Amino acid sequence: MVESFRTSLINKDKPTYLGLFFSDKPQDIGWQFVSEDVRLQDIRKAKPDAIKARKIPANSFIALIDGAVASPKPREEKFFNTKIETDGDVALVSFDYSLHDDGLKTNWGKEMWQLIRTEQGWKIFSVIYSVRDERSPAAE
Repeated sequence: MVESFRTSLINKDKPTYLGLFFSDKPQDIGWQFVSEDVRLQDIRKAKPDAIKARKIPANSFIALIDGAVASPKPREEKFFNTKIETDGDVALVSFDYSLHDDGLKTNWGKEMWQLIRTEQGWKIFSVIYSVRDERSPAAE
């Protein structure tokens, strides 16, 4: 599943990507980022009302694939240290990630997916992730 997610972004394959999710409606899928503190402080210089975890309707799983499809440049998300916990019907997949646009690492952090096993197989029900970038302290 993680590999299908990764390759669907690279290949700009929206049907495969959307098939990984429980629903094709953004309001049905949890999708939330949290900014790292130093990054957030820098953002607040331009946007004083910025908060760590703001729900942004335009930030969704569909926006990610649409951005990849629309861009003439390659986009890739790389995954490291993948861990899976499951009872066979629900699962939590967690990993370190880095997002690359045209070969350049733009942000990174931790990501967690909640999965449910349906009659059509495993589906992503929610995604949460931290965001670090060049403004963030070096990884420890």
